[in-house]
Amino acid sequence: MVRDVLIARSSPECHLYIELHPCTCGESELRTKHHLASSDDGLVAVYEGTCPRCGAERRFDLVLDPEIPPGDKFGGDRPSKIIDAGQFLAVADAAAKAVPANTSALDGPARQRARWLMTRAANAIEEVLKFIPPGADRVPAEALFTAAGKEVYLAEPGRFRKLRLEAVLGVYRDVVKEL
Repeated sequence: MVRDVLIARSSPECHLYIELHPCTCGESELRTKHHLASSDDGLVAVYEGTCPRCGAERRFDLVLDPEIPPGDKFGGDRPSKIIDAGQFLAVADAAAKAVPANTSALDGPARQRARWLMTRAANAIEEVLKFIPPGADRVPAEALFTAAGKEVYLAEPGRFRKLRLEAVLGVYRDVVKEL
């Protein structure tokens, strides 16, 4: 029997994977408890919870990559094997769009949330860039391995060019510094 082993590079990547895989009822929120277990594949992060909408029990078993990424990053040097370039770009878009264009009037908690969102957006763009092979100028087609990721790519393929991604990343990092 062949089974799919999901390899995650960090706790933030595990949580994002869960977020991107809603319940069959459509609910994307899931409060989980998690523990570590050992398997033939390595150390496994096990996330379990109950869907708040329909009550379905949900479980995610994600084998942890031995490379430990820095801080709040989604991963280390290698690209994700469970979240594709298009999905990461969509995550970056959603996070950045949730921050007001003029952040000067934000109070403490709102400013902190905006900083978290823009850091998430920057981290997601960094992940998209990891899918570009050395010497290439864009994300290759094989870096889009989910229907959702392919949909993002087909909507605007030019957004997957290295120069454009680096420019967006620079803007997001500047906003984080201002916050």
